[in-house]
Amino acid sequence: MGELKAKAVNTKQKGDAAETLALAHLRAQGMRLLERNYRTPGRGGGEIDLIMRDSDGTLVFVEVRQRSRMDHGGAAASIGLAKRRRIVWAARHYLMRWPQTPPCRFDVVVVEPSGTQWMVAAFDAE
Repeated sequence: MGELKAKAVNTKQKGDAAETLALAHLRAQGMRLLERNYRTPGRGGGEIDLIMRDSDGTLVFVEVRQRSRMDHGGAAASIGLAKRRRIVWAARHYLMRWPQTPPCRFDVVVVEPSGTQWMVAAFDAE
């Protein structure tokens, strides 16, 4: 049991480090952080790693994916339809607090051994 807990902590730390790297990259591009690790209430909800504001006012929902190996297509390939739907659902929940919906997009930042890649408008709200 201790080994599983150590692995989980290590995985969480790696994920947090990848988010911090992604956040630094996006801030260097002029984006401003609004929320980090936004979660919807209740079971089965969604989670958004970073919610940013672009310099043009666009609200950007960012999924950060980190992989230490390139097996199975790398980090970008791990964002399937179900994951995208949960992110979109969480974004809609987040937007309920806004009096008017600003322009929005869904970006992905991939952190892999080969480097960090920012995929702007990686998917749509479907």
